[in-house]
Amino acid sequence: MNDNKNTRNKFKEEVASQLGINWKPGDNGTLSARDAGRIGGEMVRRMIKAYQEKMQ
Repeated sequence: MNDNKNTRNKFKEEVASQLGINWKPGDNGTLSARDAGRIGGEMVRRMIKAYQEKMQ
């Protein structure tokens, strides 16, 4: 279970970095809802794209 959390955190950190958002595991109380949504939305887009490519 912890491996999944670490993998997810690395993915979030990578996406946030590419979007120019300062994100780190742990307390992100200063992260705006908009930025959190941008990170999550981009993660979902990438997961869908990877799934679609896998299914071809």
